[in-house]
Amino acid sequence: MVEGLQRVVVTGLGAVTPIGNTVADYWTGLTSGKNGVAPITLFDASAHACRFAAEVKDFDPSGYLEAKEAKRWDRFCKFGVVAAKQALADAGLEINESNAERIGISIGSGVGGLLTMETQAHVLADKGPSRVSPFTVPMMIPNMATGLAAIALGAKGPSSAVATACAAGSNAIGDAFRILQLGKADAMICGGAESAITPLGVAGFASAKALSFRNDDPATASRPFDRERDGFVIGEGAGILVLETLAHAQARGATVLAELVGYGTTCDAHHITAPTPGGVGGAAAIKLALADAGLAPESVGYVNAHGTSTPANDSNETAAIKSALGARALQIPVSSTKSMTGHLLGGSGGIEAVASVLAIRHGVVPPTINYANPDPDCDLDVVPNTAREATLDAVLSNSFGFGGHNVCLAFRRIG
Repeated sequence: MVEGLQRVVVTGLGAVTPIGNTVADYWTGLTSGKNGVAPITLFDASAHACRFAAEVKDFDPSGYLEAKEAKRWDRFCKFGVVAAKQALADAGLEINESNAERIGISIGSGVGGLLTMETQAHVLADKGPSRVSPFTVPMMIPNMATGLAAIALGAKGPSSAVATACAAGSNAIGDAFRILQLGKADAMICGGAESAITPLGVAGFASAKALSFRNDDPATASRPFDRERDGFVIGEGAGILVLETLAHAQARGATVLAELVGYGTTCDAHHITAPTPGGVGGAAAIKLALADAGLAPESVGYVNAHGTSTPANDSNETAAIKSALGARALQIPVSSTKSMTGHLLGGSGGIEAVASVLAIRHGVVPPTINYANPDPDCDLDVVPNTAREATLDAVLSNSFGFGGHNVCLAFRRIG
């Protein structure tokens, strides 16, 4: 850590996920190996090549949003604002006129309000331009989860939204971290939100051959690092953290869950969807995060992998982890929680950062479920099928996105 920068800590968590709509339920699901993948219910997927996903179940925003808001907002915005409100309550942080300008928000999203865009495109085609909703543009733009959360919470500090595909949530957390390090805010509400389980979203990823097509057995479709993996399972939800400078958290007597100590971000500059062979860009991001944190590979106790269950990602991420961590890589538990939640695209970095903090807090490494067939190209300790107790002093969380975006976040037990 550069001398003179503020230390940054995590004081609150919020989560809306395919395996639980609170942080407690999400963590119980992760540690018990709960599977969030099932046939699609959000639309009629009978004509689609992929007919399953990891949907958020039994989502009821009524305790957080007024009925008018819930009706107008895109689904990704609802997820983001609900998770943000959960995180703020968990942190015990009150926003008022005295501190509002020192509290900011950064929520990433890969595609934003895709459901709104699709729905209103049909309205335009079927009923004409005069029938298109005036809420179309505000509800489909990717920054609106940030904007609505700021309005709902009264946060007037630094405000941004990141759209780096599947790295967006982690980039939003990392950017918030930098703002706090520099003393430009006292607290940041940050993470990712996504809801792209729509006809166009599923069809688009299927046409790109990115999805699994195990329609006969969707529960086993998300199988990161397994030799028989054939693509990712699209998921939805949101994960939000409250970050504060250590000084601010201590001054108000907040409970500190972990310290965020490192942020590495790079670009492959290689291909619109495929990673650089050998995971060069991912390795560079991991090394940057370690250097930023002042951590040696020997200090890392767990890596929450990007682990999408696609053939190219998992083998290249394995190479990246081995390149960055050297001989230590084979001794570190490396699991993919996407085996349970599916891939939340821009929301994945948010819920995986939440999982990383909880792993430190509880001393438990979540498993990679559906792992049955070892792949010699993915020869890491992937914590197969069952959670594992471990004392964790430092944890890394990886996120890699279309366009070659790579992010690694480093969390540490607070000392």
